[in-house]
Amino acid sequence: MKTLSSAQTFLMKVLFPAVWISGFGLGTLWLWLGTMHGKNGALPPDEMKWQFLLAWIAGSAFILWGCAGLKRVRMDSVNLFISNYLREISVPLTMISDVTENRWINIHPVTIHFRNATRFGQKVTFMPTIRLFGLWSSHPVVTELKRHAGLVRT
Repeated sequence: MKTLSSAQTFLMKVLFPAVWISGFGLGTLWLWLGTMHGKNGALPPDEMKWQFLLAWIAGSAFILWGCAGLKRVRMDSVNLFISNYLREISVPLTMISDVTENRWINIHPVTIHFRNATRFGQKVTFMPTIRLFGLWSSHPVVTELKRHAGLVRT
């Protein structure tokens, strides 16, 4: 059994969103309640309150969109084992219809598209192992999954 997803998946899926959303939200709340003061005890300007509120909403939405849906993915010679840390399902490699990735996001999320819906839906996204010098190049796990699914010739 080979693990395809990063060991940091749990941190990015659960801990990072919880810490960032609650921390930034608490700071925003303090701004609105007037418990944060600037120099000489001055209250922050109203524009700053609105900027922080909008940044918190946009940042929270982006983090939830990009992180909360991440799955842990393992593979053997015939199946994928996909987990959301509460439940694990097994999906035959032959069910894979495509494998894509987003090179513009630093965790390079990889999305596996299925021919039919699974208990986790028509596609699942995972964070592959981290590469130090990967930058915008395709992650090798994309080709590996396509090869095992029979989508590319070796």
